[in-house]
Amino acid sequence: MTELYTDEIPSPIGDIVIAWRGEALRALYFCDRRDRMLAFFKSRFGEFELRPQPNAAFRERVARYFQGDFAAFDGAVLNPGGTAFQQKVWNALLKIPAGKTAGYGELAARLGAPSAARAVGLANSLNPISIAIPCHRVVGASGKLTGYGGGLERKQWLLEHEARGKSAQVAFRFQDGPRIDSTPF
Repeated sequence: MTELYTDEIPSPIGDIVIAWRGEALRALYFCDRRDRMLAFFKSRFGEFELRPQPNAAFRERVARYFQGDFAAFDGAVLNPGGTAFQQKVWNALLKIPAGKTAGYGELAARLGAPSAARAVGLANSLNPISIAIPCHRVVGASGKLTGYGGGLERKQWLLEHEARGKSAQVAFRFQDGPRIDSTPF
């Protein structure tokens, strides 16, 4: 059975629950979407146990993001799991600067698969570490807000928050950097 640690962190748009193991952040969901997180863990780990435990380092990163430091997750160890394609999509999300957006088709083209916009959309929707891996920065081809696991009102708020704040591109990478937690569980 896989043990994961959890902490709940207040934010201006609803409490957030994070889950981690070792140094690696495994999930960041809004508390009212906890069911999505539990389904993700079931599919990734099978049997798992959640153990509540405060995490000062991740609390600080979340607080800094909401204070306008969009590089707050730089250097964080992320382990979202996922397929190779999902990881490519999530890595591409990290390259969208704060305060900017990209379309699904645009991301597919950047990945060298211009006809894969729907696959990009699916991978985006399965991102378990929202905000740190900024899936909220992806919009429809017309620029219209489309689905977001945390709800469209939160997506709108996050985009406006980033547009108001200092713009900084998130510079860490979760798949090929030296801080990757490569353990499967």
